Amino acid sequence: MSSSWQHFEHEADIGVRGIADSLEAAFEQAALAMTAVIADLETINAEELVTVECQAPDKELLLVDWLNALIYEMAVRKMLFSRFTVKIDNEVLRAKAWGERVDVKRHQPTVEIKGATYTELKVAQQSGHWLAQCIIDV
Repeated sequence: MSSSWQHFEHEADIGVRGIADSLEAAFEQAALAMTAVIADLETINAEELVTVECQAPDKELLLVDWLNALIYEMAVRKMLFSRFTVKIDNEVLRAKAWGERVDVKRHQPTVEIKGATYTELKVAQQSGHWLAQCIIDV
């Protein structure tokens, strides 16, 4: 199976889902899904590298921490990301995110993400692939 990301409906908020052959790739796909809520991924150049590290006692909490760390980096640096590499070692996630500063005219951001939530939070292996999902508060 190839990696993919999806959005799913949830009242006023938006669900993001990463699906891939590995846990790390599912987390990468969830991050892409989250960024795609804001802007078209095709418009975001992977020019500047930002490193992210977070730690949580289980995979589900780690997903929320990962997405919230990216939301923080996007807000503080005024950036959008379009490429990710994730490495997970037990409870520690180390990642690289590539992107660029927001160009409102080119990126045409549609919403501001407030945070990743615990609603519909799930990280599990299903039918030979990994699923990583949660609801994003917009």
